[in-house]
Amino acid sequence: MDLNFEKAGGLIPAIIQDSLTGKVLMLGFMNEAALAQTKATGLVTFFSRSKNRLWTKGETSGNTLQVVDILTDCDADTLLIKATPAGPVCHTGNDTCFDEENAEAVMFLKYLQDFIAHRRATMPEGSYTTQLFTAGINRMAQKVGEEAVETVIEATNGEAGKLTGEAADLLYHLIVLLTAKGLRLDDVCRELQRRHKN
Repeated sequence: MDLNFEKAGGLIPAIIQDSLTGKVLMLGFMNEAALAQTKATGLVTFFSRSKNRLWTKGETSGNTLQVVDILTDCDADTLLIKATPAGPVCHTGNDTCFDEENAEAVMFLKYLQDFIAHRRATMPEGSYTTQLFTAGINRMAQKVGEEAVETVIEATNGEAGKLTGEAADLLYHLIVLLTAKGLRLDDVCRELQRRHKN
């Protein structure tokens, strides 16, 4: 990164975003030393203007920010840091410094697919997911069909709570099948975006 630290007197703003939910968590400032320490430790470190020193987020509270990715804006004078928070980010105890709840339940699907992909890579003994990958594509596809039928039955004759459970089973088995075929939910989302008409 060829960043322009001189533009704002040696500091650049660093926007911190939750890598899972996409929520903006906070804004801090970094000098070259703070950025170097952030890269070296994997924990977000700022230059504290009030303390006039480097400050690693969570150094006293334990609510650290684990770096996932660091991006630079088009003018090379602002950072976007995608991170995983280890607790509330704001000193007030709120999830974010903008008083927003840091939760998007639908983003759990990304975590779940990453978890399933890890299961496929490691194939731990005793795991149901491992059993599915071992059984092969035909069995995985069959399970998707079975869960789809059970979802339809609950939708037409059952209760909302049971429908939620069957839909969860369907989504899980579909993600397993997609993973086995080398596809991600992102691929499905892109196809839905392609089809979408305003």
